[in-house]
Amino acid sequence: MIRMDIAIDLEYQVLEPAEFIFKIHAADTRRQKVAHSQLTITPDTPFMVQPCRAFGNQHLRLHAVPGPLNINYSATIEINHYLADPAELQELPVEQLPIDVLQYLAPSRYCPSDKFFQVALAGFGHMPKGYSRVQAVCDWVRKHTRFQPGTTTSLNCAMDTYNEGVGVCRDFAHLAIALCRALNIPARYVTSFDHGSDPAFGPPDFHAYVEVYLSGRWYMFDPTGMATVTGLVRLATGRDANDVAFSTIFGQAMWTMPKVSTLAREDVNAGIIVPAPTDMAVSTSGAVNDRQAQPSTAQTERGFSTSWYQPPQVVVPTLTENAKAL
Repeated sequence: MIRMDIAIDLEYQVLEPAEFIFKIHAADTRRQKVAHSQLTITPDTPFMVQPCRAFGNQHLRLHAVPGPLNINYSATIEINHYLADPAELQELPVEQLPIDVLQYLAPSRYCPSDKFFQVALAGFGHMPKGYSRVQAVCDWVRKHTRFQPGTTTSLNCAMDTYNEGVGVCRDFAHLAIALCRALNIPARYVTSFDHGSDPAFGPPDFHAYVEVYLSGRWYMFDPTGMATVTGLVRLATGRDANDVAFSTIFGQAMWTMPKVSTLAREDVNAGIIVPAPTDMAVSTSGAVNDRQAQPSTAQTERGFSTSWYQPPQVVVPTLTENAKAL
């Protein structure tokens, strides 16, 4: 098991009454548990924390008045990774994908996968399907993209990264996701911290990595190669960066660079180890078995045919007694 202490400190100068939405809480999944957490908001401000139905991400929401605003979140995270032999992980046909996974095949704001069909097929269409092909995509992105902070903005998408060959972690992730989706491989975007990265890249920061759906489970890939995969703590998950921004502000405010930190704990006697590189496939999600498309038998004039789609039953509305009275 991995045990990580994380801390996030955000400072703002609010210029007018504004609404803030933060996605900085660590996710609680089947294999990543939040053992302890603490949130401090200065000045004392009413807030609420709500999970969204679409992705399950925790949303910290508050209304701020003009003046300084400081958000400090810290937590102890325990991760029990699921490890698998990469050679045994396969891509699934679209007809076998669970309904909630299908959305990660479609183009999104920063991952216009429909523009990458020819590129993806030419570069990776001939490769055996499975974990090795996804790893080849990530290796290609790393080889053809230079990591350079300050070279891209929130307007850049995967096609910009492909054409310009430069970007930061979010750009690497967007390009890898777009290529995977163009190959009919479900892929999604996850926010974290760059634990284990070279100090030459700068102070600790937020980080983005990729999850790909193989053999019924989401597996982790870091196209930048900067972070230790087993040290990545999941914060928020979505189709691309548009779904998981750590801060969204409705109003005017100035801010300083976020301050983040991570610390890996070790207690050999308790089975707690520090993050380390591994050749195994790594996952912090559970198996996805619910609401999976299942073939059913439907009788037709020609006999029997199989179809996994069943049309909804027609519901005939009835008037209530009150409605009848009207």
